[in-house]
Amino acid sequence: MPYCEINSCEEENRGVKLFYKTYGHGKTKVLLVIGFAGTLESWGPQIKGLTSADEARDEDVAELSRRDEEEEEGIEVCCFDNRGMGRSSIPTNKYHYSTTIMAKDALSLMDHLGWRKAHVFGHSMGGMIACKLASIAPDRLCSLALLNVTGGGYQCFPRIDRQIMSLAFRFLRANTPEERASVDLEVHYTKEYLDQTIGSSTRRKILFQEYVKAMSSAGMQSKHGYEGQVHACWNHKMNQDEIDTIRLSGFPVAIIHGRDDLVAQLYHARRLAERLRPAARMVELHGAHLVGHERPDEVNTALLDLIKVSESKLEQQEWSNLAERESERAMPLSNRNNDGAVVLVTLYSLLAKIQLSFLFFMGFFFMFFGHMRNIVKVLKPVRVLAVES
Repeated sequence: MPYCEINSCEEENRGVKLFYKTYGHGKTKVLLVIGFAGTLESWGPQIKGLTSADEARDEDVAELSRRDEEEEEGIEVCCFDNRGMGRSSIPTNKYHYSTTIMAKDALSLMDHLGWRKAHVFGHSMGGMIACKLASIAPDRLCSLALLNVTGGGYQCFPRIDRQIMSLAFRFLRANTPEERASVDLEVHYTKEYLDQTIGSSTRRKILFQEYVKAMSSAGMQSKHGYEGQVHACWNHKMNQDEIDTIRLSGFPVAIIHGRDDLVAQLYHARRLAERLRPAARMVELHGAHLVGHERPDEVNTALLDLIKVSESKLEQQEWSNLAERESERAMPLSNRNNDGAVVLVTLYSLLAKIQLSFLFFMGFFFMFFGHMRNIVKVLKPVRVLAVES
């Protein structure tokens, strides 16, 4: 099986290996970075759309033919399991997970493949990792695509409503592939998509069977992998210097998002796109968190457009569809007086922290309730029969 060993002396990388697969062939290289608790198979619709390949390439064949393909037209795609998931290594220390560490994992994989540059596309947490990669090594990127991404931290948490609370309760209690699959479907897709009729069945029933089969064969994410990837998402942050590095590096950026995403709110994706102007184009589609599955043709077209524009001489301003504000043309960033915006941002941050505290409390309550219920089952009172003297 193809593995990339992370050759680094840092403690967090000792013994870490990444499982990966490559598809297609050609001089255009695309690295796909999957999100939280996902495996490389989740990129199926994009692999098919970019390469038309159904089967992964044999690693030995890929190694022998790499030099010959440098001048060949076409697209070669590599996707992999992040540390903490699938067939890649699962460090037991949660501090051995961060978006920076995982971005360096991706760079090590590019080195292993002999790729000097690549188009880097990331989904959800994979988008956070891709952002870090772009800020660490901007010279290694031809373009950057961020699907259903946020800025990390509290932005990872969904809005609070009855539907979300019900899903959160069911997620915390999910102990079997069937229970987890039922929750994941409602989180990943729109109801409209799930209720579509496919032959004599529905898409919901078909996907449910696929989810259960995948989780039953590969197993649900381990405790260490879950805690580590949560730690990475929660501590992800892109400071202004990192944002400036990306937007001024000359490669185009596409931010693709589903309008009905329950996990990564559209507002946060729009804010990230604005921070990355003039390099970024915002693409909003009807769909939920797995918009690449719900709208594969539209997403694949957006990704192919990104590849094409990176090879052209198009100016960044022509690529971006984000209007420049009049106030920004009038004065530099350092001189803006925008007290109203500061108040709004402060208020929003406060509300987000309150929302996070509420989510934490509810999660703790559900876990405590479940723990106490198990204790009660074990400590059932024993009836003692009286002994006559």
